[in-house]
Amino acid sequence: MRILVITSQFPIVGDPNRGRAVYQTVCALQRLADVQVVSPVATYPKWAQPGSYVYRPPSNTFRVGVKTEYVSYFALPGISRPFNGWLASRALRPVIRRLQPDVVLSYWLYPDAFGAWLAAQRNGIPIVVGARGSDIRVRDALSKRLTRYVVERAQRVLTVSADLGRLAVDEYGASPNAVRVVPNGCDIEIFHPGDRRAARMALGIAADREVVLFVGRLVIEKGVRELIDAVRVLRASRPNLELVFVGEGPAKNELLVRASGLPIRFEGGQPPEKVAKWMTAANVAALPSYSEGHPNVLVEALACGRPVVACGVGGVLEIVDEYSGILVPLRDAKGLAVGLDAALVRNWDEGRLASRFSRSWAQVAEETLAVCAEVVGAPGARQCL
Repeated sequence: MRILVITSQFPIVGDPNRGRAVYQTVCALQRLADVQVVSPVATYPKWAQPGSYVYRPPSNTFRVGVKTEYVSYFALPGISRPFNGWLASRALRPVIRRLQPDVVLSYWLYPDAFGAWLAAQRNGIPIVVGARGSDIRVRDALSKRLTRYVVERAQRVLTVSADLGRLAVDEYGASPNAVRVVPNGCDIEIFHPGDRRAARMALGIAADREVVLFVGRLVIEKGVRELIDAVRVLRASRPNLELVFVGEGPAKNELLVRASGLPIRFEGGQPPEKVAKWMTAANVAALPSYSEGHPNVLVEALACGRPVVACGVGGVLEIVDEYSGILVPLRDAKGLAVGLDAALVRNWDEGRLASRFSRSWAQVAEETLAVCAEVVGAPGARQCL
C-alpha cells in the first residue's frame, strides 16, 4: 500500500523534535507499507513573523530517516488563516498527482488536513485525518468551522484518545462509524526505569534536590505560568525543590523573567534519549495544561517509573489515576502546589508505574495501517468524493 502522510507536525530544521509522536508513528509505519511524507510549511515575510510559535523555514536538505519532502506556501499571521487550507492544497496538488498514493493520511486538522482533503479529492484519493489535541480543541469560530468541514468529510478520523473521539462526533460532525481511536505508543527501549543517582551525576543535579520536570512546548496553554508560581508557593516549605523545563517555545522569554530568583532551570529542547535521562533524574513530572489530547510526555514519565501531576483535562484522564499520579485543578497555582507537595511526599511504586504502559509504536502503526486499508478497500475509494 502506498501511503502519503501529509503533516506540518514533523521534524524540521532547527526543531528536530517537532511532531515526535507523528514521527514515531511514521517510522514504524514505513516498515509495513510504502510511506512518503510531505510536510506543508507556511512561510512568512521577514516583517511579519508569527508570534504563536518559533518559526523555522523548510529545507529539503534536512534528513530525518523517512522519505520526506517539504513544500511551502505563503502566509501572513492571522490575516491569511481563512485561506491557509486552500493555499496548502495548491502546494500539495502537484505532489499528490506525481506520487499517486493509494491513500492520504494527514495529521493536524487545519490547515494541513483541510488542504490535503481538497488536494486528495481533486485526484480521487481517499483520506484519513488524524486529530492530535489542540487542533480539534479550537477556540475561534472561524477555525472551528474550517476544522469541522474536513472532519465531516474525511472517510476516517483518527484520534489519540476516546475523549477526542467523542469531541469529533459531538462538536465537529464526524460520523461515529468513521472515528477510530489509536492512542500513542512509547519506546520502552528509551523510556524505562534507571538509576536516579547516576542520571543526576550526568546532568549535574545534587542528590538531595527534589526535581519537578516539565517536558513540552513553552506556551502559556501548558500551564507553565502556574507551574512557576507553584514553585514560588512551595519554596519556603521545600527548600531543596528545583523545577526543570525541557523544551522551547514562544513563552520562554516571559518565563525567564517570571522565574527570576527561583530554583528553576531551562534546558531547551532535547532528543528523546536526553529527555529520558531527565525523567530518570526527576522526582515527579508535571503537565498542568489547559487542554490535552493524549500527552505522550506523561506516558513516557510513567514508563521511567516517575509519578505525574497534571490537570484532569481531555486524554489525561485516560492516563492518570490514583496509582499513577495526582490530578490538580485547572489554572490554579496553589492547587498545583498542593498536588506537587503530595506527589513529593508519597512513596511511589516505581515498578508499578513503569508497567502501566507497554504499547509500542509498532502496534500504533499496525492499527493505523488497518484504518488506511479500510478506506482503500471501500467501494469507490478511487473515485472523486
